[in-house]
Formats: sequence, structure tokens, C-alpha cells
Amino acid sequence: MDRIDLRGIAATGFHGVFPEERQNGQTFIADVSLGLDLGPAAREGDLTKTVHYGVLAQQIHDAIVGEPVDLIESLALRMVDLCLAEESVQWVSVTVHKPEAPIEVTFEDVAVTIERSKL
Repeated sequence: MDRIDLRGIAATGFHGVFPEERQNGQTFIADVSLGLDLGPAAREGDLTKTVHYGVLAQQIHDAIVGEPVDLIESLALRMVDLCLAEESVQWVSVTVHKPEAPIEVTFEDVAVTIERSKL
């Protein structure tokens, strides 16, 4: 299976269980990997036979800035569902990073990854 990867889609969202997260917002970063057959698009030079990653990037961005959820797990699943709605996508992996999470110890990043397949 071939892959399309989108890394580092960042936006400010208002997700989280704490009131200050919902009020102040914070940066969320998404990495998306799609599994699909890129052969037909590559052979024919036909964008309709692949995933338009510019459109998908905007949809992922819109999910981050959209309706708030309590958990980044919910946000990641929202993105997975967007990706699997693409007919040609057979497998997807989405990682949502929350580098500004309200954690009391020094940390670099916290992230959740969800993978799903149509198979």
C-alpha cells in the first residue's frame, strides 16, 4: 500500500477538560498518514484518483479550530473519520499533539495516535 503523509498541521483550538483550555485555547498539531493505491493517479496524472492533500489539510485544520471536545482522543477520531470518508483511502493514522497541555512536570509533547482501516 502506498502512503500520503501530512505532517505538522497546526492551529489554535479550544479543546480540553479544564475551563482555562476552553477559554484561552492552545496549539494543536496533527500528523496524518493515509494508505491507498497511488498507482492509478501516478500512471494517469489524474488528481481525481488520489487524495487532494491541500483539501485534506484544510479539513484537518478546520477540525482543530472547530467544535471543542474534551479529549484529544475525540479530536483524533474526528480526523480519522474525515480521512476514511475519502473513497480511495484504505488505512489512516492520525496523531494529535498537544504540546501546551496543562501538565505540572517538564515535558516536550503529549500526543494521541489513532489508526483505522476499512479492511
